[in-house]
Amino acid sequence: MSTITIIALALFAVTYIVMIVSQKIRPYAAVASAVIFVILGIVSQAFPGMFSMGEADFNYGFLQAIGEIDWNVIMMIAGTMGTVYFFIESKMPQLMSDVLISHMPNVKMAVVAMSLFAGIISAFVDNVATVLMIAPVALAFCKKINISPVSSIICIAISSNLQGAATLVGDTTSILLAKAAGLDFSDFFVDEGKPGMFWVVEAGAVVSAIIIYFFFRKEKSKIDFNSRTKVEDKFPTFLLVGTVVLLIAVSFIPYKDSAAPGQFYKPDTINGFICIGFFLIGVIRELVRKNFDLIKDAFKEIDYYTIVLLAGLFVVIGGVKNAGVIDIIAKCISTAGAGSKFVVYSLIVWASVLLSAFIDNIPYTATMLSVVPAIALNIGIAPKLLYYGLLCGATLGGNLSPIGASANIAGIGILRKEGYEVKSGTFMKYGVPFTLAAVITGYLLIWFIWK
Repeated sequence: MSTITIIALALFAVTYIVMIVSQKIRPYAAVASAVIFVILGIVSQAFPGMFSMGEADFNYGFLQAIGEIDWNVIMMIAGTMGTVYFFIESKMPQLMSDVLISHMPNVKMAVVAMSLFAGIISAFVDNVATVLMIAPVALAFCKKINISPVSSIICIAISSNLQGAATLVGDTTSILLAKAAGLDFSDFFVDEGKPGMFWVVEAGAVVSAIIIYFFFRKEKSKIDFNSRTKVEDKFPTFLLVGTVVLLIAVSFIPYKDSAAPGQFYKPDTINGFICIGFFLIGVIRELVRKNFDLIKDAFKEIDYYTIVLLAGLFVVIGGVKNAGVIDIIAKCISTAGAGSKFVVYSLIVWASVLLSAFIDNIPYTATMLSVVPAIALNIGIAPKLLYYGLLCGATLGGNLSPIGASANIAGIGILRKEGYEVKSGTFMKYGVPFTLAAVITGYLLIWFIWK
């Protein structure tokens, strides 16, 4: 192992330890590590042979580092979050929830319906935003019929985490996977003539809905809930629908790498420009209407924390890749799996579940997406099986613990403001069986579809 590989491995390990220990400084840790990698690359170029890797030197300057940042992903996250804020402020999600609950015969069906509805919304809207939209409806509902909202809001949170993997825009991990695996919006529904991740997630949702129904089987009280939220502005709904429809439309146009000679192809950043474009349409409309506070709040609601974290991680991962660390990690996993496709697949899924229960799944997924192709090459298979297994484990694993996903933290925070303290045991009473039901369903389906 070369000197630069050892340095890169140590720097990578320290970066992850810092990010695990302190959530607040994760973006700073990622950026600091990225800067160190660039400095190492510049030093290597200035002093040839200092960081030799066999026949070549470690070559990772500023331009190479900037080139590692996936601007398409960054724009998709920023644009979607901005549009979602306008959508939330229009109160359309609350109206949809009100209508849904008013048609439910009893409490248990209302909780199941709210959980499934939260899941459907989160397939197109950020998970935390979904919880912030649906939880107030659940609170009002629970107060009206005089029951504790704790179990209902926990179910809403874990359901939103599940469905984030269903579509390209449902979660940051889905956006990252799409880039790594070369997927478009339609590929989440049908990929290479096979059922895509959407159907795998929905199967998990159906099974986990049965678990929720079981928990609330004794709540048979009738419901009298006919209040309706008033929606005065439907334009943000059209913006969000327009974003999804256009993403679907361009998914049928190939990228340059997969286009036939002479065939029209789309730029790599097209999805990012679509998401940013619809958000800017909303901004321009509010400028004309002189709603300056709404525009200011929309820009504030964009998750700059995640954007900076991802930008730093893209550079860090590019550095460890150039230093040969990714190949070493891939060989270790391949060796641990004894070269068996099923064992390696199982390791990736269940290790992702366990790790995502305690650490943020975004940096974990971003790292593992770089490792997966090397693992697949080592054991001689196409990487799709491992890509989907990773998404299944990393996205759903966060439901094992109250700190495993931002949506869980948001839901517990809402309950705390209402005077309800949620213990880890209480959360896990719902989270563990829900997660196991959804992950086992996805784990088996992905294997039988893509083995």
